[in-house]
Amino acid sequence: MSAEIIRSALFVPATRPDRIPKALVSGADRVIVDLEDAVEEALKEQARDNLEQFLSEQPQARVLVRVNAPGHWAHEADLALCQRHTGVIGILLPKAETVGHIERTHATGKAVWPIIESAKGLAALPHLAAATGVDRLSFGSLDLGLDLGLNTGSAAAEQVLGHARYAVLLHSRVAGLAAPLDGVFPAIQDTDGLQRQVRFARDMGFAGALCIHPGQVNVIHAALKPSAADLEWAQRVVEQAETGAGVFTLDGQMVDAPVILRARTMLLQAG
Repeated sequence: MSAEIIRSALFVPATRPDRIPKALVSGADRVIVDLEDAVEEALKEQARDNLEQFLSEQPQARVLVRVNAPGHWAHEADLALCQRHTGVIGILLPKAETVGHIERTHATGKAVWPIIESAKGLAALPHLAAATGVDRLSFGSLDLGLDLGLNTGSAAAEQVLGHARYAVLLHSRVAGLAAPLDGVFPAIQDTDGLQRQVRFARDMGFAGALCIHPGQVNVIHAALKPSAADLEWAQRVVEQAETGAGVFTLDGQMVDAPVILRARTMLLQAG
């Protein structure tokens, strides 16, 4: 399990290598160079060549790569590219559905971020989360909704996706993984909607979200921040705990080890 707090992971298409340096200074906690959904079929090889050239010319850069899904004709070549470059620090694995998919990806020597975005992947969650090489899970709400035949945006669809998020969160915790990341919010201009979605995921226990535009990064980070009142409470808890008190009362409420840990985590997340 990675102990590092990752709030945002920004996709950039490998068809636009000029955008990779801009993404790396966008403030996103991670940058994901995309060889899958953002790249049309006819440009798959060109996209991979673009990434190869970028990584060769910028050996100091550190990125994640979303490869094409297992079974896709470009999958093995994508993995081979990732294995060749130390600048690739992890692989986002779409349509992760079997432990074998994860094992093959981890054979590159890279950390694996399975994307749970199909019914088969959701059903196999206990095994996927426990597989060797998994760093954290991410949730693909859009593709999962399509696979399950949900009426996107309806209350019924959101209820089903909420259950799916719970499963991703639960099995992340059981497997000792870092908190998962929620899926992308496709309406780039709808910052209010993005804030609501990120706060919803935050309150469910997610660490943050994947995103598709640099302008979404600061919105995500702001939405994840605790309120000023919560931060003030956390600071007082930690200050009292540092006097050596293991259990004490604050504002009429008992504070013990789990509450102290929550307060420390809140301060860490807020920087």
